[in-house]
Amino acid sequence: MSLTPARTGDAFATDAEVLAESARAARELGLHQMGVRPTLRTYIVETWRRRQFVHSLAISKAYAENQNNYLGQLWAVLNPALNAIVYVIIFGFILKADRGLENTVAFIVVGTFIYRFFSDSVTAGAKSITGNLNLVRSLHFPRAVLPLSAVLSLLASLLPALAVMLAFIVASGYFPNSEPVPITARWLLLVPAVGVTYVFSTGIAFMTARAVANVPDLMNTIPFITRMLMYASGVLFPIGHYVSNPVLTGILDYQPVAVVLNLARQAVTDEPNIPLDPVMWAVGAGWAILALVIGFVVFWRAEARYGRE
Repeated sequence: MSLTPARTGDAFATDAEVLAESARAARELGLHQMGVRPTLRTYIVETWRRRQFVHSLAISKAYAENQNNYLGQLWAVLNPALNAIVYVIIFGFILKADRGLENTVAFIVVGTFIYRFFSDSVTAGAKSITGNLNLVRSLHFPRAVLPLSAVLSLLASLLPALAVMLAFIVASGYFPNSEPVPITARWLLLVPAVGVTYVFSTGIAFMTARAVANVPDLMNTIPFITRMLMYASGVLFPIGHYVSNPVLTGILDYQPVAVVLNLARQAVTDEPNIPLDPVMWAVGAGWAILALVIGFVVFWRAEARYGRE
């Protein structure tokens, strides 16, 4: 296709006409103007087209995470396992924070494994733009690829860790004052529970990615926020057994982080105080979709500014 300016009689076309013709030709060739935010529909399509790139980037990140350690990828399982053991010893045996639970060990183990995935997703999302500025400034691609791949890499590490979590739950029945947890078909609900957690975590990762890209100092506040959420979401003990105000209890029980933890516990802990609740599953799905939609749109609105501020 020729980009030679058209003539009108013996006169060259105006500069505006030349620019318009050049822009049209560029669009036909699949080229995009730098520093301009695409439409939301175009952005979604372009992000979907890069799904193989997202997958490859996520797998490479998951593999590179521990490649310099002697135990290598085994740390993807050891880290959450050791984390759970520490909290079980402190809150389960020393502080005895059971308050009516039949199996405190299983309760804490599920909470720590699932919450660690969420908190790591928040942190990884926050670093996804600022930690890849060379890539952002050198290549043209939807920046949504970066938080998407960051959370997906954590999901890849979580999957083998879930096997360890389930082994902990089975073994917990042999601890003193702990009822055995039967292996039933209900354990299959862990799959959608992790799916809801993944979707919700991805939405929050989009939000933290934009926030930290705009104000890098916010990165220093994330550890405090995630620590506060850990205690406000019943990761280590049932919040409802320690809060007497019914309004506050309802708020804490149905805030999104507490909901995704509750879904995982409904699936595998067999606690009488945590029965299967369709309403809770509907709320969890609602929180996940809402977080993903809002997070994606919030991230997209700053697309043209990433790497330029």
